[in-house]
Amino acid sequence: MAEQTMKAIVQTLIDALGAESVRFGDAIEPRYLGDWSGRSPVPPLAVVLPRSTDEVATVLRLCNEARQSVVPQGGMTGLAGGAIPSSGDICLSLERLVGIEEVDRASATMTVLAGTTLQTVQDAAQEAGFEFALDLGARGSCQIGGNLATNAGGVRVLQSGTARDQVLGLEAVLADGSVLSSMNKMVKNNTGYDLRNLFIGSEGTLGVITRAVLRLKPRRAARNTALCALSDYDGAVALLRSLQATFGDEIGAFEIMWPEFYDFGVALTRSRQSPLGEAYPLYALIEQAGFSDDHGERFAAALNAQLEAGVVMDAVVAQSQAETQALWAIREATAELPVKIEPINFDVSLPIGEIGHFVNACRKDFTARWPTHYGLYFGHIGDSNLHVTLDARSIPGVTVEEVDHALYGMVRDYSGSISAEHGIGVLKRPFLGYSRSPAELACMQAIKHALDPHGILNPGKVLPAAGDQDARNEQGTQ
Repeated sequence: MAEQTMKAIVQTLIDALGAESVRFGDAIEPRYLGDWSGRSPVPPLAVVLPRSTDEVATVLRLCNEARQSVVPQGGMTGLAGGAIPSSGDICLSLERLVGIEEVDRASATMTVLAGTTLQTVQDAAQEAGFEFALDLGARGSCQIGGNLATNAGGVRVLQSGTARDQVLGLEAVLADGSVLSSMNKMVKNNTGYDLRNLFIGSEGTLGVITRAVLRLKPRRAARNTALCALSDYDGAVALLRSLQATFGDEIGAFEIMWPEFYDFGVALTRSRQSPLGEAYPLYALIEQAGFSDDHGERFAAALNAQLEAGVVMDAVVAQSQAETQALWAIREATAELPVKIEPINFDVSLPIGEIGHFVNACRKDFTARWPTHYGLYFGHIGDSNLHVTLDARSIPGVTVEEVDHALYGMVRDYSGSISAEHGIGVLKRPFLGYSRSPAELACMQAIKHALDPHGILNPGKVLPAAGDQDARNEQGTQ
């Protein structure tokens, strides 16, 4: 787009929304330039901050007419580069589109605007006597619109499902400015295509989510937390299935940490000492949340039975909120990864029974390639999600692309998914063909073209482009 034309669209947006809603040049703050993916920030053409769905529609209509690319932005906590702009883009920030419009106790729903933070939604649900099941470490910064656009997961997917499962109704603005409003409150609504699910997980490439009707859950009376030591991965799966057989969906979290990550997390806690007396091959952080408060007696009894059976080698059950927070602090050490190391992060899914084998394969392959590598392994194995992090400083001279090829190649060999909960964005786009067939990719492209024929919405994200050699090679082999 010629420079004169780009300047013209900025002025057009200023005329339509007012100067206070459009920022350009030195007025663009650094927080709009990059997310948590670590990609080098690039100033966009302008940042637009609409205050309503109508203003979002106006922005998209004007940009579509001018064939101007638009990058939707939420809380900028993504790890896949899905919200980062290029120099010629208009950033559409939803940070002013905030508020809880309604809590419907009869329907057990909450209607919210897309820029509302997850923490705000959780607090409002608590005040109304409910729970909002989605929970992420970035809860204070991430926005509901971004959570839905990436189909966020988090620590309680095992109990309540992903972001997709927390939504009954949705409002989204299409590329041409049309407002698609399906603000349904009903669990059963079998009236044709479920358009809501087109936009959840689409990362802003099909439309911009502006409002949502969220499902609320009954508030659980008590949450009990335990840290268990295990001899191997098969024992972890056996423990998970045994606890689920006893407690059903009361098992809200089942987080596995291999020793490297566990030691990393312990070193960052206040005491810098493991709650368990010695080192073990594997650790499980488990949360049981029930509707009756029995002071954790059933949970403790179930763990004691697993200790006696030899499935669990040792265990600590939190006796207070402070102890619960101390145990979770080990698992939530991920927030310190960018500070303590130079992380190369991976978020993948694999068949649950294969995750232990996959970790062993990663260690063997990485050691053969890069003997000095430092890797961390952890994840929500109850919902098949594994996180792998390598410290780039431990493999000097090795590019991120080399590491990507090595790990995603193994994911493909294990019939896994290159993205479990962080989306595709721009970082994983070249490898999408490792997890999706040519027919699936063609269908996605057809949907994209139908809803955004001029390709203005978040261009260069999610779908492989002609220049993505990895995806093209993979499509040719399937």
